[in-house]
This record gives sequence, C-alpha cells and structure tokens, in this order.
Amino acid sequence: MSDSGVQTDEKKQHFDDIYVAETPVPFKERILDDLQYVSDNFNRLTFDRLIKPWAEKKAASGALNVVDLAGCFGNTTMATINGMDYDGIRENWKNAETCKKVAQPRRFNANVTGIDISANALAYGQSAGIYDNTIQADLNTPDAATQAELERTMKNANILISTAALVYLQPDAVERLMDEFAAGDDEGYMLVNFLNPFALEAADATKRILLERFEFVGSMASRHRLMSELERSNYPGEEWVMLEIWVLKRRK
Repeated sequence: MSDSGVQTDEKKQHFDDIYVAETPVPFKERILDDLQYVSDNFNRLTFDRLIKPWAEKKAASGALNVVDLAGCFGNTTMATINGMDYDGIRENWKNAETCKKVAQPRRFNANVTGIDISANALAYGQSAGIYDNTIQADLNTPDAATQAELERTMKNANILISTAALVYLQPDAVERLMDEFAAGDDEGYMLVNFLNPFALEAADATKRILLERFEFVGSMASRHRLMSELERSNYPGEEWVMLEIWVLKRRK
C-alpha cells in the first residue's frame, strides 16, 4: 500500500504526491502532459456512443444522478458530463488560477457525486463545480456510516463512472460496490475501464464480477497513457499503457 492509502500493483507507477495535491495542476503537468494521458478522449467517445443519447433523453425529465467512483480531481467527469477533450482539460488545468472553475457547462442536467480516498481532490472538484457532492472514503475498508452513505448513493445513481480505478480495489470491495449499484430500481449505465498490462488477474476477476451482475452493452480498446520509466523497466519493449473501455447496464 502506498503512503496515500491507495493499493497499487508493485509494477505500476505510484502517483501519491499528485493524488493528494490541493489542485490538479501537478496531475496536469506530470500525468496529462508528461505521460500523454489521452484516455479521456476515448472515455468520452465511448460515453457519447453508448450512454449520452439515453442520458440526454432521460435528463429532460429531471437531473440524473452521476457517480464518479475513485474519480480523483474529476477529469473523466469533465470529459463525459461536460464534454471536454484532452486538450481542453489540459488548458483548464494549466495553472492554479484557470483550474478554479470547470471551463465548459454540463451537456445535460445532472447531479454529480465524486467518491475518492483523497480529501484534497474531492474538495477541489466540488469547489470547481465538477462535483456537487463528495464522499471521502477508503473503499476497501469503509466504516459503517460511510458504507451506508455509499450504499444509498450507488443505488440512486443513474450513471456510474469508474475509470482507471477498480485496479486499486480488493475483489470484496468491488463486489460490494457493484451489488449496491445493481440494486438500484431505475435504469442505470456504467462506464468502466481496465488497464493493460497491470494486474491482469485482478482485472479478469473484476470482469467476472461485472458480467455476473450487469448486461454488457459495448466496448472499445484505446491508449491510456505512456508508461513511466519504472513501468518500462518492468515491461521491457512496451511504451503505452492500454485500456479496455466497457459500458454495462442494470438488468431489469
């Protein structure tokens, strides 16, 4: 486990100091810029193809409840809900002044809850208007009160986003969270992705958990980001971390 409390595959780069920063500027400079973290372009593309038409129609009758699970500073919410691309997010987060407010409005009526282990990232996301509500939690070991709040939030969600995140959770935590989302009464969609080549057995276990509970809608493969120097030493000959992006929905 890292100093931030995030459980990370030992072959994967740790970004502890970035995740607990007070603004997303270090994230922008060291991950978006230096490692060409382009995955949100593809997250947005998949969301727009498989979820957005339904979301726009549904939101015409009232705000949709959106949950960004382990969303950190909220870049994937900016991509999917606000419609921002990689360059737009980088421009928004170029310095401590420009990052104070999200640069684009939401594309449909939504109430967004950010869930993460980093209190600083959540505080930023709420102050910038990316998140409306936040839940700070170690999702592997939530206390009883936090667990009850997570359960209510997941059940009430219409859209669940969890990108480059489930790799940090233990199988029992994934099962618990997915059971809570699956228990919702309303129609609900999930955008989730899996990193490659990290923790492949854990990714396979997570896929089985998801397929047991949800209906598969569609997927795509894409680039995520460049490997760090540490990761290249652990995976000789590899340059890019890759993604599988999945969309699933609640079974009726």
